[in-house]
Amino acid sequence: MKNLYAGTPFLGGGSKGEKLMYAMGAEFVEVRVHASTREIRVPRMVGAFAAGRIMNTRTARSQYMGAMIWGISSALHESSEIDPRTARYVNDNLADYLIPVNADVRDVDVILVPEEDTFVNPVGVKGIGELGNVGTAAAVANAVYHATGVRVRKLPIRLEKLLAT
Repeated sequence: MKNLYAGTPFLGGGSKGEKLMYAMGAEFVEVRVHASTREIRVPRMVGAFAAGRIMNTRTARSQYMGAMIWGISSALHESSEIDPRTARYVNDNLADYLIPVNADVRDVDVILVPEEDTFVNPVGVKGIGELGNVGTAAAVANAVYHATGVRVRKLPIRLEKLLAT
């Protein structure tokens, strides 16, 4: 604290030094793909995260849940559509931009894995930031692959990508 008051920043964490000091997470997604229409639903997803000492479990759980829902949106809906004739965005407002609704997101469970790591900083806090988002799209894509046998490598995973094969 003395260094901080003196204006000397102390940056902890990351991959430098003896120990890896990142927050970690794993996400598991169950998908249902309609056999004829290829419509994708996510009835259940679970994320387990270890991010050091959690100062406020309510806000941390909400942030993880929101990030996981954002990840579903990224995996299944979000795309900037450009009209090739005019080179302008077609979906440039929230009325045309697809985002998940309650039918897309049903059971989201967040597990906060207890972790004490005073090596990263004296309080043991790690940033959670977008940790809940980065693994969701990959988990959804893998679940779709296991359900359909179609490996989609470019997001979003839309019906036409599953019907094309």
